[in-house]
Amino acid sequence: MADPDAHQQRMFAQYVLPEVEVLLRVAMSLTTQRADAEDLVQDTLLRAYRAVGRFDGRHPRAWLLTIMRHAEVSRRRQRRPRLLDDPDTELERLVPARDATPEELVVDTTFDEAVDAAFTALPLRDQQVVRLVHVDGLSYAEAAQVLDVPKGTVMSRLHRARKRIRNQLLATGVESERGGA
Repeated sequence: MADPDAHQQRMFAQYVLPEVEVLLRVAMSLTTQRADAEDLVQDTLLRAYRAVGRFDGRHPRAWLLTIMRHAEVSRRRQRRPRLLDDPDTELERLVPARDATPEELVVDTTFDEAVDAAFTALPLRDQQVVRLVHVDGLSYAEAAQVLDVPKGTVMSRLHRARKRIRNQLLATGVESERGGA
């Protein structure tokens, strides 16, 4: 009979390891702190490794996102309030990604600040949907599974979030400068 540990390792390599990048992006959307996201992914990978022998091989991403959702719920129950946020995160946003004219930098900074303010003004549940769909690139169904809500709820939250962001950008006058939100 084949070695059960070797079988478990093969299944883990086949179904879990290809999804690690997606797991990290989703974890960043759920936690907003890099260290917390990495911890959540590690917890998810550990739980997946323990359960991979019982996995039927169908829809590995959905299976992993469900494990992650359950892990995050457990972590939130046990978590103490964060005392300090990571100050390095803001430094990364200040470094220009490409060579740009001073005018482009000012407009981009103004636009980025307006979008960030509009995004921050959203309710947390709407922020999560925007992050999962637009930043992490998950489908509506995948985002619904992560959040444990129906697909229609994801779609309506995303619609409301986009509308609120667009209206806030229009109100600040920034949206018209960029030619659309």
